[in-house]
Amino acid sequence: MVGLHNLKAKPGSVHKRKRLGTGPGSGHGQTSTRGQKGQGSTSGGTKPNGFEGGQTPLLRRIPKSGFSNAQFRQVYEWVNLSSLEKNFAAGASVTPADMLKRRLIKHDALVKVLGNGEVTKALNVTAHSFSKGAAEKITKAGGKITLLVGAKAARQAVVDAQHAAKKKTKSDKK
Repeated sequence: MVGLHNLKAKPGSVHKRKRLGTGPGSGHGQTSTRGQKGQGSTSGGTKPNGFEGGQTPLLRRIPKSGFSNAQFRQVYEWVNLSSLEKNFAAGASVTPADMLKRRLIKHDALVKVLGNGEVTKALNVTAHSFSKGAAEKITKAGGKITLLVGAKAARQAVVDAQHAAKKKTKSDKK
């Protein structure tokens, strides 16, 4: 029966630790396997990542220019008017949640309505953004458009309100 008292490591899996600097008879004495001279022979002889032996590192050799605002971009899910025309009845209220249910979009984070296609029904469309053509076509058909405030814009509105309140309290104190 196997128990804690008779468990053993597999043969060859456990090695004795290499004892460095223990004299010439050990084979690991004097320079302790570090060699005679050179960068790695003494303590502190480590090289930073990307070090290329004194050659100018690749990251410093390649040209660098400009700045990208890609990290701040807002990505919209888009829906064409032709899709709204097909999937919703006249007078319907269309929200991003409704579009998501009908699989016109994959996520309802930020939705933009584009003007591809025609609208013959009066639809009440709510979205985060509209193209000029889409807004004109919806209103011409007798519908209404409602803009939703995106998360980023909502946060900015809160910051602006706090800033205005601070300014007002400072001016009231004077």
